[in-house]
Amino acid sequence: MVNGEEIFHTRTERRDAAENRQRILDAALRLFEQNGVEQVSMNQIATEAQIGPGTLYRRYKNKGELCLDLIKDNVVLLFDDMGDYLEKNLNESSTIRFKTVLNLFIRFRENKARLLRGVEDSTSTNSGKPLTMSPIYNKLHHIFLNLFEEIYGAESSKVNNVFRADMLLQALRSDSYLFQREVRGFSPEMILEQIYSVFISNE
Repeated sequence: MVNGEEIFHTRTERRDAAENRQRILDAALRLFEQNGVEQVSMNQIATEAQIGPGTLYRRYKNKGELCLDLIKDNVVLLFDDMGDYLEKNLNESSTIRFKTVLNLFIRFRENKARLLRGVEDSTSTNSGKPLTMSPIYNKLHHIFLNLFEEIYGAESSKVNNVFRADMLLQALRSDSYLFQREVRGFSPEMILEQIYSVFISNE
């Protein structure tokens, strides 16, 4: 079963540390809503939270980690919803299971677009690791890989399923997804149908 909690390492916090964390998150959210995630610096967040930059950086190495903390509960719910659906609909066709899970992620991306973009941007530029090393990416890749193997078989004759899952997640990245939304003018429903048509076909 897919479990959203397992992608985050939880730790017990002292009361003052928990209060500091909440002050940081509240300040960041205010600034993000006013100015957009991309325009806000870590120093601005520290100033707004009335803490020193060192205190902020001890908790969050970069803005992406902070954005991830802001959407953590939503990420956990997303993966729990995916897991619940897949477990309760084992007898449904694999293509419908794929489309439903894909729709759950697209809805999540729509609701948390700015923060998710902040996570992706900082993961790829600040950590020294590619986005594909992130726990969210790995979890999504595992889910979609399993679904592709249900649909096409573990040994796909034309397209490797690992490659197929990688390409799907590239299409769902913020830069690709927002290009389709903002430049091409596609609605979330249209994107869902287009992605489904591209990735689900008769071999």
